[in-house]
Amino acid sequence: MRNRLVGLPRRYKRLLQVFTDVLLVWGALWLAFVARLGTDDLIHPLGGHLWLFIIAPAIAIPLFIKFGMYRAVMRYFGNDALLAIAKAVTLSALFLALAVYWYRDAPAVVPRSLVINYWWLSLLMVGGLRLAMRQYFMGDWFSASQPMPFMSRENGLPKVAIYGAGAAGNQLVAALRMGRAMRPVAFIDDDSGIASRVIAGLRVYKPKHIQQMIDETGAQEILLALPSATRGRRREVLQLLEEYPLHVRSVPGFMDLASGRVKVDDIQEVDIADLLGRDAVPPQQELFERCIRDQVVMVTGAGGSIGSELCRQIIGRGPTTLLLFEHSEFNLYSIHSELAQQIERESLPLQLVPILGSVRNADRLLDVMGTWEVSTVYHAAAYKHVPMVEHNIAEGVLNNVMGSLFTAQAAVKAGVDNFVLISTDKAVRPTNVMGSTKRLAEMVLQALSRESAPVLFGDAEGVHQVNTTRFTMVRFGNVLGSSGSVIPRFYDQIRRGGPVTVTHPNITRFFMTIPEAAQLVIQAGAMGQGGDVFVLDMGQPVKIIDLAEKMIHLSGLSVRSSKNPHGDIAIEFSGLRPGEKLYEELLIGDNVSPTDHPMIMRANEEHLSWEAFKVTMQELLGAVDRDDYNQVRQLLRKTVSGYTPEGEIVDWIHQKQRIES
Repeated sequence: MRNRLVGLPRRYKRLLQVFTDVLLVWGALWLAFVARLGTDDLIHPLGGHLWLFIIAPAIAIPLFIKFGMYRAVMRYFGNDALLAIAKAVTLSALFLALAVYWYRDAPAVVPRSLVINYWWLSLLMVGGLRLAMRQYFMGDWFSASQPMPFMSRENGLPKVAIYGAGAAGNQLVAALRMGRAMRPVAFIDDDSGIASRVIAGLRVYKPKHIQQMIDETGAQEILLALPSATRGRRREVLQLLEEYPLHVRSVPGFMDLASGRVKVDDIQEVDIADLLGRDAVPPQQELFERCIRDQVVMVTGAGGSIGSELCRQIIGRGPTTLLLFEHSEFNLYSIHSELAQQIERESLPLQLVPILGSVRNADRLLDVMGTWEVSTVYHAAAYKHVPMVEHNIAEGVLNNVMGSLFTAQAAVKAGVDNFVLISTDKAVRPTNVMGSTKRLAEMVLQALSRESAPVLFGDAEGVHQVNTTRFTMVRFGNVLGSSGSVIPRFYDQIRRGGPVTVTHPNITRFFMTIPEAAQLVIQAGAMGQGGDVFVLDMGQPVKIIDLAEKMIHLSGLSVRSSKNPHGDIAIEFSGLRPGEKLYEELLIGDNVSPTDHPMIMRANEEHLSWEAFKVTMQELLGAVDRDDYNQVRQLLRKTVSGYTPEGEIVDWIHQKQRIES
């Protein structure tokens, strides 16, 4: 019957509601007479009071229509609908009172208290029926977690507790009951004023009584309904929950809810950023917009993790044109489609231009920057996966070093005002090819920034190029959720039952969210004076094994170890990968100074002159062309401060050639 009623056409549902309301109005009016006169003198509707039974629905139904009572969807009946019913019923009672007062020549006497009785009975019957039907359509007549006598509520659904008894928590409970995929059994809240109280039929427990809650309700999972809490507060909550055998998930953040990207019942795994507990610093708008507003902006590597987030941040800062420069067709298509939809949805006055191209094509770069008169370039294009670059040395050098060189020289030739290089903490005293090539990319910009009229690499000798470009480098550590990040791999390994693989028990890394990193990159780029190396405040380094253990615990599982041989998930150590360091650094030396932004520091580091650097580039390019990787290694060790490769560096192609020979 429920499904048949839900499936009725809308006009039939409205007719059924109107017909039912007419019967309810008649019933309320008749009961009003009974409440006033008793059962001895029962009123016959077709007797002397027939006019009253005709005029009551004639007054009430139009008012019900006016107040939208037939537009409300019964399954989602809420407080606003109840308020509309109260207004409509109250007005109908007042108009009925006027009619009774006006029609003094009625054939039968109408008691004056009748209208009061009619009013409260109408409220009870019209509103009560709608509340009853809402519960009927939701399929959950008894929503309380306490057992009902002689009734079993075991329905096979997973039992969940809600951490946070506020508005988000109550909305989540309503959504879960309607969806019937999970069964809410309790609230947990820090407010001692509501402890042991019942909200939405669920008992509220204090955090210190979580074990009691588990024993009494059998909860298997906890959903965090704290969308507006700071990351620091969420970290405290997660640390508290870690010791219990509960799978912890959360509802989305406040900004995601407000923007409409997600709904309150979109359950997701705990954000790893909450484990770190870092609260992002709001951007300084003047810095945020200085190199973007009313300008033509170009992002290389626009489809990558950092490049795509830079694009998302940029389109909201008022550029006239955004050029998406990307060598991967699929990545370019993905980010262009996403941004085009946002631009259309928000009616942004912005031209979005997707351009396929490689940073290793100097002519293509110059053509793009010159044609579109680019003002600011964010250079995010690079190979960043350490083990991959370690054995694909030629590609790493050509893409990370020569690509950065060609992009920077194109910016000089095209008269670009601002050039920002996205660098990495792996450029500091690197043990791998990727880090050393990123440090060389920094050195390209450092050397160029000190030349007002350089002879560019590859140009004819004696031809000087006027340099008005302000070069800036921004260095930071790992970003959560980027391609190659350990977090998705850990989640996948936990879902498959383990083991979770960590390279070394003592390995540590810096972490930052992608949006926070992109915002800081844009602000740091706006502060540069030329040749600056900016370092982002990454907070404290995180021990990867601790991160893996927290993720296992918050999935409701235990770590299998020598102390706990019957645990759920084992952690195995696979050994450091080629070129991988135990810990990363952000500074080559100790020479660092603060800036106007609390999360951005300026590093003062050594550099080569442009002429000396060109000689090194020529030698490096020649060694790569000859597949002379011993020479490549020597050049990297001589040029990059602190580069200490752990072993012989060998390109995969060169290695096969050597085996075959």
